[in-house]
This record gives sequence, C-alpha cells and structure tokens, in this order.
Amino acid sequence: MPKTASVRPRRTLLADPLASLGELLRQWLPRQRWFAGKDRPVTELSLLSMTELYPGCLHLLVHTGHGGVPAPGGATPAGDCYQLLLGVREHLSPRLGRALIGRAEEGPLAGLTVYDALHDPRSAQLLLERLRHPGAAGPLRFEGDRSLPVPAGLPPRLLEAEQSNSSLVYGDELILKVFRRIQPGVNPDLEVPVALARQGCHRVPAPVAWFRTTHPQEATLGVLQPYLRDASDGWALALRALETGDDFTAQAHELGQATAEVHLALASAFPTGAPGENEFTAAAMTERLDSAACCVPALKPFVPGLRAAFGALATCDAGPPAQRVHGDLHLGQVLRAGREWFVIDFEGEPSRPLAERRTAQSPVRDIAGMLRSFDYAARQRRPWRPEWARRCREAFCAGYAARAGWDPRKKHGLLRAYETDRAVYEVLYEARHRPDWLPVPMAAIERLAVRGD
Repeated sequence: MPKTASVRPRRTLLADPLASLGELLRQWLPRQRWFAGKDRPVTELSLLSMTELYPGCLHLLVHTGHGGVPAPGGATPAGDCYQLLLGVREHLSPRLGRALIGRAEEGPLAGLTVYDALHDPRSAQLLLERLRHPGAAGPLRFEGDRSLPVPAGLPPRLLEAEQSNSSLVYGDELILKVFRRIQPGVNPDLEVPVALARQGCHRVPAPVAWFRTTHPQEATLGVLQPYLRDASDGWALALRALETGDDFTAQAHELGQATAEVHLALASAFPTGAPGENEFTAAAMTERLDSAACCVPALKPFVPGLRAAFGALATCDAGPPAQRVHGDLHLGQVLRAGREWFVIDFEGEPSRPLAERRTAQSPVRDIAGMLRSFDYAARQRRPWRPEWARRCREAFCAGYAARAGWDPRKKHGLLRAYETDRAVYEVLYEARHRPDWLPVPMAAIERLAVRGD
C-alpha cells in the first residue's frame, strides 16, 4: 500500500475514535453546508455507530447536541445524527486539500490526518463497489434492484453545488446521494421513487441501489439513481430565458403537466386521505408564522394580514384529497432533458421531521412552491419582471389543470394560504442563510398580506 494511504493497525483504528476526532469534528461540522446547527456550538458529540468500510476509511454515525436534554424515554438523545465517511492517512496529497478535517493530536489516531473521504476518488470508487455487490458491513446494508446492474469502473466526481446532502456522479451515468443528516425510517427520496417506478411513472429516475443502517435504528443512508447527463435544471433554464428575453410559458405549461402526472402516480402508489383538514392546517401555518415573526422583525407588520390568509381556510373550498407529495417543489428540483421534464429530490424539507415529510398533504403545497419559484426567478434580474412570473404561473396552473382534472386557480383561498406559508418559510430561511435575498420573499409577503392576491 502506498505510504500516503498507510494507517495504524485496524485494532487501534477502531478503539475509541472520538478521543482523536472529537475536537476536530466540533470545529469542522459547523462549517459544513449540510450541518443544521450552524448558529449553535457543538457542546455534545457521541458515537452512535462505526464501521471500517476498508482500511483507512471509517463510516460513522455521530450524534451532535447543543446543550439540550435527552428525549423523553431516553431512547435517542435530543439533537441531530450525521453520517460521515472519514479517511485516515499519514499524509494527505495536495489534491485532497479541500477535504482536510485536521490532524489528530491525541488518542488512537494521534499523528494521522483525517479528511472527508467523499472527496477521495479511491474512496468513492470503493463505495460504488459496495453498491455493486449487495451485502452487509457491520450494521450497514447495501441493496439494489438486481434487474438494473451497476457498471464497474465509473470515474467519480463530487458535486460542489450547495445542498443539504452530498452527491457523487459516476461516469455521467449514475448519481449517488449520500444523506448527511440522518433520521430513523425510510427516506422519502428512496421510498417515493421506488413506488413511482412500480407505477410506471417515467418522470422520476428509478433507484438502482441504496444503502441503509440497522443500528442504532433503521435509517436510509444513500440512494444511487441514473444521472441525466444532458439535463438542465428548471432554475438555470428560467434564468437563461429571462436573460435572453425568451418566453418561458410553453415550458411552464409542460412542467405543470409533468407535476400533475407525478401527483396522479403518487395518489395511486400511496393511500390518500380526506380533503384537507383545513382547521388543523391553518393552526400549524399560524404557529409557523408566529415563530418566524419572533425571529425576523420585518415580518411583524404583516402578521395580521397573513393570519387572515390562514384563517380563510376555515371557509374556503377544502380542495383535493390529501396524498403523498414532493414536499419541497421548486425550479431547482426539476430537470429538463430534451423536451421532457423530470422531478427529483423527494426528500422534502430536510429541516422537518421525517414522519411529517412522509404524511399525506394537499397537492396544493407543491403547486404553491413552484409558483413561488417563478417569482424568485423573476426577481434575479433588474428591473424586476412581475409580468414574466405572472405568465409562468398562469401557464403552469393551466398545464396542471389539463392533466389533473382540477384547476389550482379555482382554489383561490387554499392556494393563497399555501403560498403564504411557503413565503413565511422563505423569509426565515433567507434571514438565517442569505440575508441579501430577504427582499424577494418579503415582496411576496407584502402582496399576500396587504392585497390578498
């Protein structure tokens, strides 16, 4: 084995690794895009699971806390669980400089360099090999659709785009999403595409392989799917149309049709509920609004008008039956390859509990998310193009109605409430992560609260 990859003996490597890694991870984790507790120091760090995937690469599930208390019953402590793949070497090559976590000063790894192994092509290739050959490694289970063999030798590259997970592309043929923040249960980004594939829905790439853990609780860790190499995401296409002055209504209409097709397939694949429990929904939306207003003072003047939008749910049309939905639909979650739209990333909003993301909800929630996305795109260029957003919104709803058999525009009160709830979420997100973008959702807040559009 080359000197750059040499490590301590396995029996030493697996002995109390947090004695070496604890302080390094406390410093490194809050700097990662996918870490949920950026505004709080990591005061608690514990090891939930560890597996040596191969010499020099550790798979860890770690629990982080921020001074909280254990959950009721003491089953799982309050806080978050994160998946880490850590490489351990005596010396790190310059090409892996961006992957550096640090050099261990004490404990069993003292004197060794620790890094994020997903940046290492060798580690990425060995991870693909695990997925090519279903089996177990400690509590880890590597599984897949045996009718869809995984090719060998595909060169890996780590996507650098900001996201709440990490993604590896293999030879422009497959993409592996490695979930970072882990919650017990089946992740919707595995559950939903598998179910839609069984329905024959071609709008969603079908999973080829996946891996999960059985300890400390059952949880999905990653999903391998076909990579649409010549596709462009809806956000990039919309911005390009705005830049060149091209019309985007035909694409928006087709996207509405594609969204309706996915919703229809979801309604067939999963149990549906009664038309929206609007009283409960209004209470939850109002609670989120009040919480956001406490964090973002700019919201406070609009709270009465926004509450009115939610209160109107009690008397408006109940709308279509509740069903499984995407949960976080926007232009960045759709891809266009040729003349076809595809929908990806069914994980939902990662900040929300997994059980909530797997519940039946009104399909209007997805529609509202896409309508807000058209508004976001229109505001990326100056002067603002409100008429561009309005035309796209109309075209999207018309396309949806043509496939779904009901028109979102005729559910005015319901659509306004869900769009308002989405805008409140956006205000809180932008205030925390991208303050320069805060005027975008605030403009929608003013429209929805004052004019009630």
